[in-house]
Amino acid sequence: MRKISNHGSLRVAKVAYPLGLCVGLFIYVAYIKWHRATATQAFFSITRAAPGARWGQQAHSPLGTAADGHEVFYGIMFDAGSTGTRVHVFQFARPPRETPTLTHETFKALKPGLSAYADDVEKSAQGIQELLDVAKQDIPFDFWKATPLVLKATAGLRLLPGEKAQKLLQKVKEVFKASPFLVGDDCVSIMNGTDEGVSAWITINFLTGSLKTPGGSSVGMLDLGGGSTQIAFLPRVEGTLQASPPGYLTALRMFNRTYKLYSYSYLGLGLMSARLAILGGVEGQPAKDGKELVSPCLSPSFKGEWEHAEVTYRVSGQKAAASLHELCAARVSEVLQNRVHRTEEVKHVDFYAFSYYYDLAAGVGLIDAEKGGSLVVGDFEIAAKYVCRTLETQPQSSPFACMDLTYVSLLLQEFGFPRSKVLKLTRKIDNVETSWALGAIFHYIDSLNRQKSPAS
Repeated sequence: MRKISNHGSLRVAKVAYPLGLCVGLFIYVAYIKWHRATATQAFFSITRAAPGARWGQQAHSPLGTAADGHEVFYGIMFDAGSTGTRVHVFQFARPPRETPTLTHETFKALKPGLSAYADDVEKSAQGIQELLDVAKQDIPFDFWKATPLVLKATAGLRLLPGEKAQKLLQKVKEVFKASPFLVGDDCVSIMNGTDEGVSAWITINFLTGSLKTPGGSSVGMLDLGGGSTQIAFLPRVEGTLQASPPGYLTALRMFNRTYKLYSYSYLGLGLMSARLAILGGVEGQPAKDGKELVSPCLSPSFKGEWEHAEVTYRVSGQKAAASLHELCAARVSEVLQNRVHRTEEVKHVDFYAFSYYYDLAAGVGLIDAEKGGSLVVGDFEIAAKYVCRTLETQPQSSPFACMDLTYVSLLLQEFGFPRSKVLKLTRKIDNVETSWALGAIFHYIDSLNRQKSPAS
């Protein structure tokens, strides 16, 4: 019997295998494009109505409709700060023809901040994935591809060399792109300091109800982070607008209204960066020849180490001829000299303050550590004098308390707040974190709506 050669079948297999790979790859690429397109379409079917619809109008989507007829949608905001990375998962409901309301927030934080992985970018992915898993658990599966996912980095990454920061952001973007959520080309970015203040202003005024009433009174916002500090309020006095330096005013469009805000971020005047400046150090650089940084704001007998932005410094106090507070205040004044713009109108605007303002006030008993509360600006000065006086004779577990309280006291006065000015300090309003993250995701969703319907 004649044996049949199998060379022909081998030739077919050699051709068919790469051809099959090409076809498979084509199908995969087509699926990815379809998935992204349908995700975007699904998002807009939930977050906006038919063409021309706005925030205040009801959308029509069975996927995003609650039993009471309110439209339901989600947003995920990563806050990559200088000391940690936090995820906020927000659930919103929009009553017919009204502005949205926040119905639930899930929050989780991890330390250290992204900037700590500047020299080992791959390690940053694990923490980001862990926080993404929180969002997956919190958001129903049917909403995943319609939910915007955004990361905004603040002062920690702004202080890094550009190339290192961009490598970190690229790694985060890779992790985001592999997730099932709605990811745009602008999903990962370093947040402009002014935008950070504006977003925090949106948050606080949304939670206090000020954004729901056109022309109603609004509140101001003070945020003290590790690397930067922000101030934002809505001026009502024409003189404030005229006297503000370039870059201090920003136009914000939100809920189909335009606000002209006074908003500024002072990079390098966050609490940790200010500590370094007061100590005489330079951001991102070890002390010259490993020398000790000596400060009149520390107890005369104090010697220790302090780590900031992955650099460890040896620090110590110094013998004081005058009172610790007097010497410390003089040093802090040098650091703040000509670095802060003062506005008269802040005297007449109600302000909320949070982040390190809250932590410091709670730490010395000026407010309830759990509930927050109100104080006057002068309370920080009184607390600073007391703590500094105590440190002169008995070093405490918080060696920087005298420095930090003195700094905050003088910073607020530099902004233009009189000692008698009342500030409200809070971490949460209606059980929602008073960070910029809520305002930022609102603004992001609103901008997506405007991109889809430019005429609206």
